[in-house]
Amino acid sequence: MTTELLTERHGATLLITLSGPATRNALARQVFAAGIETLNMAESNPDVAAVVLTGAGEHFCSGADLQHLKQQRQNLAAQGAQIEDFHQWIEALRSFPKPVIAAVEGVAAGGGMALALACDLVVASETARFCAHPASAAMPPEGGLSHTLARTVGRARALEIMWHTGNLPTQQLQQWGLVQRLTPTGQALTQALNWAEELGRLPPSVMASIKELANDAANSALRAQMNAEKQHALINLAQGQIPGLIPD
Repeated sequence: MTTELLTERHGATLLITLSGPATRNALARQVFAAGIETLNMAESNPDVAAVVLTGAGEHFCSGADLQHLKQQRQNLAAQGAQIEDFHQWIEALRSFPKPVIAAVEGVAAGGGMALALACDLVVASETARFCAHPASAAMPPEGGLSHTLARTVGRARALEIMWHTGNLPTQQLQQWGLVQRLTPTGQALTQALNWAEELGRLPPSVMASIKELANDAANSALRAQMNAEKQHALINLAQGQIPGLIPD
């Protein structure tokens, strides 16, 4: 049984759940299109202020379906198309203008780790297990993982993570800035939903501006980034958003 995508509203937060517990929520092609469609609908819905992404059962996502990969390993065209679909979902998550929080329990391996780190923030249980790729899968990183790691922790540490075939301690990932909050086992989703609710109270235009500026910062010169900040400030001032950030 392949993984499917489930959605559920929690107030102003949209909860997206990868559901395929038999395979530890392994990635499936139909999930990618569903994920992009779901984000498009959430973007146009003013009642959705934030998104939380999680996995059903005890795990977040084990990455690629290795059995399917073995069966289709000679069909490079099909494999390439599936990887491209996954990458389009990653891009949709990164460019989505509202906050996206990953709630990680159990395994987040390979594409599952890339998926978690494509979210804006990561809440993980103390016993969650991250791995750039399973030891049994001789595959390079996907889902922009090499890009995310190099930009976040630097080239040498990114190589260390991607060359490591075992599980990485969640506490270490927090120290490196890849995980923002640790929770007791079983509490990641609750904490992520609470955080999403908190972020959802902020003006949506300001949140979108902050995310766009953060996305562009690494590739911008200082003056260009300051000019972009000025433009976003003027847009939000014109919309009357800024004063709302300061309590009376």
